[in-house]
Parts: sequence; C-alpha cells; structure tokens
Amino acid sequence: MQPRNMSMSGVVDLAAVKAAGEAKVKAEQARAEAARQAGQGGGAGPSAGAVPPSALVIDVDEAGFERDVLQLSAEVPVVLDFWAEWCEPCKQLSPLLERLTVEANGRLVLAKVDVDANQMLMQQFQIQGIPAVFAVVAGQVLPLFQGVAPEQQIRETLAQLVQVAEERFGIIGIEVDPNAEGAAPAADEAEAPAGPYDALLEAAVVALDAGDLGGAVQAYKNVLADDPANTEAKLGLAQAELLARVQHMNPQAVRTAAAENPKDPAAQIAAADLDLVGGHVEDAFGRLVDTVRVTFGEDRDAVRLRLLELFEVIGADDPRVSAARTALARVLF
Repeated sequence: MQPRNMSMSGVVDLAAVKAAGEAKVKAEQARAEAARQAGQGGGAGPSAGAVPPSALVIDVDEAGFERDVLQLSAEVPVVLDFWAEWCEPCKQLSPLLERLTVEANGRLVLAKVDVDANQMLMQQFQIQGIPAVFAVVAGQVLPLFQGVAPEQQIRETLAQLVQVAEERFGIIGIEVDPNAEGAAPAADEAEAPAGPYDALLEAAVVALDAGDLGGAVQAYKNVLADDPANTEAKLGLAQAELLARVQHMNPQAVRTAAAENPKDPAAQIAAADLDLVGGHVEDAFGRLVDTVRVTFGEDRDAVRLRLLELFEVIGADDPRVSAARTALARVLF
C-alpha cells in the first residue's frame, strides 16, 4: 500500500490541509458550545470533540472535498468509496465498507463519492472503473483496491491503513460518542462520577509541581498500563518525559552540536526538545522534519518517532501539529 501525491489542480489544493488544525479547533469549539447550551436546557450533549456513529460515514462532493477529506485526514484516515447508483457491484461493496467503518469506532471515516455527480474528482483520481476505493492520510492519497473484494481482505487492508496512520503519522482517529444519537440522560445522570484513575492523575500532577519528574512519569504509566487510550495520561506522560530529558541539558552545548552536525539525528533530537520546552514549537517540528529528509533507516525512524512524541506534547488539536504531520508525510513519501 504505497501512497502517492496526486495533482488536484482545479479541484483542491493539497497544501490547504495545513489549515486542518484550525478547522478542527473551530469545530470542537462549536460542539463544546452546543453541549454547553444543551446542558443549560436541562440535558447533556455529547462530550466536546466526540462525534455520533453516523458522522463516520459521509457523502462528499467536489465543493466540500478539501474540508471533508483533506483537512479531516489530518486527524483520521479517510476512506474514499467511488460509486454510482447504476453500479451493481457498488451496492454490494458500499454497505460492507459502511459496516466496517462503524466497527472501527473512530479510527476511520468513510467518504462516499457519487461519480455521476463528481466527474472532475473521478478524472483527478484517474479512475477507470467502479467501485474504486482510495484512502487519504495526512493529505496523502493511497490507492486501496478496485472492484468487490472478499470481506476478510478488506478488513486486512483497512487494518493496515489504520496501522500506517498511527505508526507513521501519529494519527489515531476521532472520539465516537455511541450515545450521541440516543435520548439525553436524565438531569441526575448528567454529571459523571469520578473516574477510576483520578487519584493517579492527581498524584502525577502533584509530582510535576514538586519537580519529581520520575514520579510523574511512573504515575502516568500506571494509568496507561490499564487504560492505554487515556488521553490525559498520554499527554501528561509526553510532557513529563520531555521535561525529564531536558532537565540536565547544557543548552549552549546542545545547540552548538546541532549547528555543527545538521545530519546528526541525536543532536537534532536534543535541540528539538529544547526548542519545544522554550516555546518554539514550529522550530522544533521543522528541525525534525528536515532531519527526516536527510536521514535513512534506523536514524530516520528515531527522528520520526521523536517527532510523534512531540506531537503528543502539544496535542492533536493544535494546527501546528496538523501542519507538521502534512510536512512529515511529504518528506516520507
């Protein structure tokens, strides 16, 4: 499954995916405001940032392609299903793709493209026959398959897509609220009880405030051992580990080494850590993307993994992370 850049001249600008973070922030602010207003009305809306299962399958046209596919692909892999009403094989494949997308629980979004109504998209993707299935990850196009394939083969292909998105770009998908489309909970149920990890998370914060970085790291790891998807613990761990790495650095020596050895992955990684701690987020990301460009093999992989760790420190919602993911994808492919 090899990605490729496609010329989308006349339809979309692949560089526009850099605005994905801003679009996501605005969307989540709108959802948070809607949830707040729903709470004032006596009900409780879905948590900010979460989407209902129905939002995982969308119809896409040429006008909305940039927003609904390219920008969205910075936070979740988008599978493109090119179909038509007259296509009998499409009627077999599309329901299967919809079911597997919902089962993926936010790790994929399915975007359906009616080729009769979107001839330009069909031409730009150089589609010779339908059904045809592509994916877009961090603005990069990946051809998946054409025609109707066995369910097991499709499952394996989508699993590989999810793995590529997570391991290469740190894209882990979007949060799904299974209750978003059901009845609102009663007023006495609206306030959730304290979570099972609140004490451990509080202990980590206390340790950070006291300068006990080792204790904070361990507390966050204890949470993640039982709940690997805990967002607060993942963010806290990334921050605590970053602070621990730079705690005993000599900034002048680190920056001198980085300036004298632009292709040395260890020197550039250390300098990027200092950049981030100093608030120079774009400099840190740019430094590591440039280092990925000039390194190979294990060196390149080490730099890429550190960049993904720094994404965790800043948070997936930040537009600078979205832009850096796109830049990383272009360098890798």
